[in-house]
Amino acid sequence: MDESSVHNPLIWGQGSGHANVRRKTPLSVTLAKWILKIAMLALFISWIALMFLFPADFVQKLFEKWIQATNGTIFGITGSLFLLFSGPILLIAVLSIAYLVISGEEELHEKKPSKYPSFRLWTFPVLVDGPFGVVSAAELIGILLFVVFVIWAVYAYTMSILSLMSDQLTFKEKSCLFLEILGLRFGLIGMFCLAFLFLPVARGSVLLRFIDIPFEHATRYHVWLGHLTMLLFTIHGLLYVVAWTIEGRLLHEILEWRDIGVAILPGVISLSAGLLMWVTSLPPVRKLNFELFFYTHQLYVIFIVFLALHVGDFIFTMAAGGIFIFILDRFLRFCQSRRVVDIISAKCLPCGTVELVLAKPENLRYNALSFVFLQVRELSWLQWHPFSVSSSPLDGKYHISVLIKVLGKWTEKLRGNILENSEKEIPFSPHSKITASVEGPYGHEIPYHLMYENLILVAGGIGISPFLAVLSDILHCVREGRPCRLRNILIVWAVKRSDELSLLSTIDMDSICPSFSSKLNLETCIYVTRESEPPLEEGKVQNTQDFSLCPTSKSCGMSVLVGTGHTIWSGLYVISSMVGFVISMGLLDIFYINPFHISSWWYKGLLFVVCMITSVVIFGGLVVGLWHLWERRILAKEQFEDDKLNIDKAEHKETVAREDSHLAKLSGIRYGARPDFKEIFETVSQNWGHVDAGVIVCGPPTLQSSVAKEIRSHNFRRQSDHPIFHFNSHSFDL
Repeated sequence: MDESSVHNPLIWGQGSGHANVRRKTPLSVTLAKWILKIAMLALFISWIALMFLFPADFVQKLFEKWIQATNGTIFGITGSLFLLFSGPILLIAVLSIAYLVISGEEELHEKKPSKYPSFRLWTFPVLVDGPFGVVSAAELIGILLFVVFVIWAVYAYTMSILSLMSDQLTFKEKSCLFLEILGLRFGLIGMFCLAFLFLPVARGSVLLRFIDIPFEHATRYHVWLGHLTMLLFTIHGLLYVVAWTIEGRLLHEILEWRDIGVAILPGVISLSAGLLMWVTSLPPVRKLNFELFFYTHQLYVIFIVFLALHVGDFIFTMAAGGIFIFILDRFLRFCQSRRVVDIISAKCLPCGTVELVLAKPENLRYNALSFVFLQVRELSWLQWHPFSVSSSPLDGKYHISVLIKVLGKWTEKLRGNILENSEKEIPFSPHSKITASVEGPYGHEIPYHLMYENLILVAGGIGISPFLAVLSDILHCVREGRPCRLRNILIVWAVKRSDELSLLSTIDMDSICPSFSSKLNLETCIYVTRESEPPLEEGKVQNTQDFSLCPTSKSCGMSVLVGTGHTIWSGLYVISSMVGFVISMGLLDIFYINPFHISSWWYKGLLFVVCMITSVVIFGGLVVGLWHLWERRILAKEQFEDDKLNIDKAEHKETVAREDSHLAKLSGIRYGARPDFKEIFETVSQNWGHVDAGVIVCGPPTLQSSVAKEIRSHNFRRQSDHPIFHFNSHSFDL
């Protein structure tokens, strides 16, 4: 291997053309991006500070003055609270759209690597064991901020309540009053947490794209916030139940549905739905019966609607911003999932893993660490399952691949369906059609695996799937002369049995980039943990069950109607829906609520939710319809027809047909052993020197914890000439 080629980052390729021309970002664009960043940061800090300091007396006085000053406007108190508590996050979303449009396609060479390796809060693991899993320094700061906020708010409200207690009241009256007011305050704290709860699960939202947090990471934050929010709401309900029980009016109160004030019965229904979702989402229940978790989680509709009926419109506005962004994403996902997607081919590997190749349009972009949600209607009309993409966007313009390990009932049925169809004498009969729908893809805004010069990929079992896509992506970049900084790659893969090695047959490195070994230092270490020696049939090519599906005229590639599909269209969709919501609320106030003196809290809360939904469906739906027409026009212009699809399909088959992939030849396979990460990181430290080294882990939680623990230990006791390891997780655990 040429030593200079290994130690020099592959920032510039060997080819010629526009791919290698460095384009300097105009000063005006850079200045605009900085202004938008500062504005969004100022808005976010102000928003957080408002909620954090809200329990303080001086903030309460300022809040009362704000309400009095804006009470005479068209939107009244509801508009005032919406502007304070939901306006900032919606404005940040609009500014994020502007930022993404200005940025355009982010070029890797615009982000210069750090000259001196340094620690980063997002990639430095601090907690590696415990209920939160692996927690980075930045995530720990976020957790501590929420904990401090809850403790501070409870303390401030408790002191305020005690100061209101009159000596003329009896002990029983004081106790009941204290419990009821404290329960009210716990509900208010829960509303502040609810303002964040739905933001992480808006999969394709501009907010997640702007801060470049992929959905699989954001899901963890939703889980943490869900536990905290439901804990606060449960305490809120229990305090009222205890107070009403002491007073002897429990049954009367929980059945109360008053017009003016808080309606109790809708709150009971909302809390009951929330408790069902909470209990079934706990890890023991979720792992035992995923279907139960999935179906009960659809009760979020009941939870939100009856919460609005419970608290009324003006209190509901405190959390409406995050919920509105979630509704935007949910409607767009609904539109995308209506399309039937071609399955170009389906294959069962010897290890039982299923490989599906799905059709996609050329203009649907994704990166090698993306996820898609897949629905197969022959198995279930309601279940959607997330899978890592196993193909690089450079593998082909018109297809995307996923590897699916058989782990549960749904995946077992899918494998059985494929095996049954592969055994039929007429493979293209109507009964052999698998009807699939796709949501996504979702992932990082830019391929961060290409931003490291040194990379360690640690996989467990089917966790190798996204790394096959990463490796293919890197090889394509090297071959085509695209920006790529990587010079050292180490792959560590642990499998239970040797039949899983057939997963390596899905990539042929020699056909992608025959000369990669002279430009890239690639090492692989494979561990077969439950076999002490190679099986007798090792090296023999095992047959795979494979069949192809004829695309019909009614089906086609994946829809680009996704938040990550097109920045301008998704931005127009978000902005038009927001404008539509303001118009809807204004018309409702002018022509219905004010003239007819509508004062029922629960009814106005219901109207508020209806306006949120209708504004997305009508105003946003109009943009989605135009977006769909634009998509059809683009597809027609690109002549996305069966002949091109078949060419791409043939290219894919040619790529994966070889069983003796070069990756398998490079592998050092150890039987009956497990990875010793201490030894691995020490060896890497000696060979790579003082550099930033990215570590991406895809596998079970135990594997993530083991790697994170060793990274934390190494970074704490590292020598000055050793690498700084950056932990990145790529595991989707629902």
